[in-house]
Amino acid sequence: MVIVFALVAVAVLAVVAALHWYVWRRLVRDTTRAGGTARRAGTAVFLAGPALMTAALVAERSGAPFWLQRTLAWPGFLWMPLALYLLLAVLAGEAVRPLLHRALRRRDRAGGDRVGEDSGEESPAPPRRSPVGPPLGPPGRVADGRPPETRGTKPPGTPTLAAEGRPTAPAAPAAPAGNPAPTRRLVVSRIVAGAAATAAVAAVGHGTYGVLRGPRVKRVTVPLTRLPRAAHGFRIAVVSDIHLGPILGRDFAQRVVDTVNATQPDLIAVVGDLVDGSVKDLGPAAAPLARLSARHGAYFVTGNHEYFSGAEQWVAQVRTLGLRPLENARTELPYFDLAGVNDLQGESEGRGPDFDKALAGRDAARACVLLAHQPVQIHEAVRHGVDLQLSGHTHGGQLWPGSIVAAAANPTVAGLDRYGDTQLYVTRGAGAWGPPTRVGAPSDVTVIELAATRA
Repeated sequence: MVIVFALVAVAVLAVVAALHWYVWRRLVRDTTRAGGTARRAGTAVFLAGPALMTAALVAERSGAPFWLQRTLAWPGFLWMPLALYLLLAVLAGEAVRPLLHRALRRRDRAGGDRVGEDSGEESPAPPRRSPVGPPLGPPGRVADGRPPETRGTKPPGTPTLAAEGRPTAPAAPAAPAGNPAPTRRLVVSRIVAGAAATAAVAAVGHGTYGVLRGPRVKRVTVPLTRLPRAAHGFRIAVVSDIHLGPILGRDFAQRVVDTVNATQPDLIAVVGDLVDGSVKDLGPAAAPLARLSARHGAYFVTGNHEYFSGAEQWVAQVRTLGLRPLENARTELPYFDLAGVNDLQGESEGRGPDFDKALAGRDAARACVLLAHQPVQIHEAVRHGVDLQLSGHTHGGQLWPGSIVAAAANPTVAGLDRYGDTQLYVTRGAGAWGPPTRVGAPSDVTVIELAATRA
């Protein structure tokens, strides 16, 4: 097993290295002169970027000192989306490159055809043939005043005679050496590389700003057949994937809390992946969660990242913050049942999801809302007669085209879907894992408004 893991790791590293080389070649080697400062600087960036990215990942997963994680996180994690979008932009540039070559070739040809045409000037007349030999002057002298003894010699700078007897102009002095004009290939490479770099930096910059400013509020109405009329309009604020860690800290947690409280929900559901780190390192960052406010309280279920960070200690910590953990448990609210199951990752610790424990013995006439971190748990929810499952986990793909990968592993990537008699809502999450960047999958806090369908 270890050998297989090592071979897979080597293969992945080889692919990553090859892709970095390709992007370096297009952005650096093809646009700079060998030995120049620009090439050395560009090469240094493409060596440092993947090295910092690897170091940041290893530091987070190995539990390195938190100060070291924070030092490596910003440059290391931001290199991930930057490298991705540089690659995509360079690949797109391959389609543009031949078109630019063709356009520049046509421009150059058109410029050459115009030389000497329609200039408004007459072409100079051809030179008249002169008799062979120097013209005669006064006796004893040639026309240039030289004495007879110098006749037959040529003063410096005198044009030589061509074979047909015409004089040729003296050679022009050599132009001083300088930087040669860039070739058409170099011009095209620089245009494509500049556009690719600009697009990638703009995408990452905008996506990072979108995360750091905090999530936006989405509102979704979900009709439930078994919901009583008295519960019509009941609002649940769904928060997932906050991912407090070396980048997103206490200030970000406060922005999320302020966003949730501003919706004035009846109930708050935190559906996993709250943190990426230990209580020791991130306890202060999570402290603002104590200010979450809802009439029927705030509830919490674990996500897969809690088990990477120490699920037991975090369950105890959120309880001290005023959130109620639902560990394969159910509570009866005035109008419906609210249940929660552990994340699938808990199976590695013998604390996986237990739907029978959470849902067995309940009144089947009452509506049931289930909190489960991963959308893939919907199939068990359907089997147990759940009306609505609230999930996160996917981040909506986080970085396009990550949604394609997420769709391959999850029944629903984002939004509301129906599976039999059970509805599933998946939020894109409030934060971001790894790079604090989202492209094509904006962060959100979703307010689910329950609607009764019976009179």
